[in-house]
Amino acid sequence: MAISLNSVLQVALVVVLAASLRSVGAADPDPLSDNPSNTASFTFRGLGPNGSTTMSAGGRRAGLSTTLFPALTGQGITYVRFDLEPCSINEPHTHPRATELLVLVSGGPLQVGFVDTRSNLHVDLMYPGDVTIFPRGLMHYELNVGNQTALFYSALNSENPGTLPIANVLAQIPRRTLVAAMNVGPNGADAFKAAQPPANGMSTLMKLDSSVCTPNTRVTTME
Repeated sequence: MAISLNSVLQVALVVVLAASLRSVGAADPDPLSDNPSNTASFTFRGLGPNGSTTMSAGGRRAGLSTTLFPALTGQGITYVRFDLEPCSINEPHTHPRATELLVLVSGGPLQVGFVDTRSNLHVDLMYPGDVTIFPRGLMHYELNVGNQTALFYSALNSENPGTLPIANVLAQIPRRTLVAAMNVGPNGADAFKAAQPPANGMSTLMKLDSSVCTPNTRVTTME
């Protein structure tokens, strides 16, 4: 039996709401000092080559951490650089502890979207210089529909925002629950689970098959 997209979105929304509820009142506390005592520099040089990096066919992600950049400690913020290849996606995911502010520097267009707590999907196209926001805990994604690498940066208001890839999260749900929630048979649930790679250490940047996406064609928010 085919998996209904509406069923997937409904289950995903339940997961997102649960993550959001756990994060209520869990924002980073206000700083108690200007900077930690071990701060040697307030400038981090070369985020692209020197950040905490994951790579895949879909592109490259380089982020900061308090280990790499101790000046972040206690400030309640982090920063990430993305180089997303054409027809590649930062798969649907949530940050249970942070709101995200994203700016597209070059490349694209970049299709971005999120689902709110009323199950409304908000989708837009970004061009260089555009800025968008993903509210804390809501499922969102970025898809490069252009023919150039999309360079964008994300600021998140937590030292440790957390990332939950939705497909992988759904694959962790017990089989009987997944069968009922997604309205599929046991074989459909097993196939879905088997298709998901382990989340730990895996990049969320994925290259789409050419049957689904051709660079710089169907540049729209409708698909």
